[in-house]
Amino acid sequence: VVTLSVLMYPVLRSLALQLHSAVTGSYISGTHSIAFINCLNEQIAKDIARAIMDKKLAAYVNILPKSSALYFWKGEMEESTEILLIVKTRTSKIGELSNYVRSIHPFEIPEIISLPIDQGNPLYLKWIEESVPQD
Repeated sequence: VVTLSVLMYPVLRSLALQLHSAVTGSYISGTHSIAFINCLNEQIAKDIARAIMDKKLAAYVNILPKSSALYFWKGEMEESTEILLIVKTRTSKIGELSNYVRSIHPFEIPEIISLPIDQGNPLYLKWIEESVPQD
């Protein structure tokens, strides 16, 4: 019984949080995420952003202008300019988003980093939820 309780705790907790959210209308921390993806240039950034949106893997993608980057690649320090995508989506879509971007991104190892959204405008978070289909 104890082992079963320990194994079932994450599932039961998740269900309880979803029920609480449905009843109270409150946001469950971490339900949505922001992903950061760097691109070589503006055209690649727009193409990737459009592809992400076409697949409904995000509700919103910001394309930020050029930024300078310093990094180590194959033992050498490199310097470049990059375009940053900021992607708003469901946390449950991050794996699919990452796999898809890796399949279309020209970089050998594209930067795809995500952070869960802890809090925010409830109406905006609800809009993300409505815009990105459930798994």
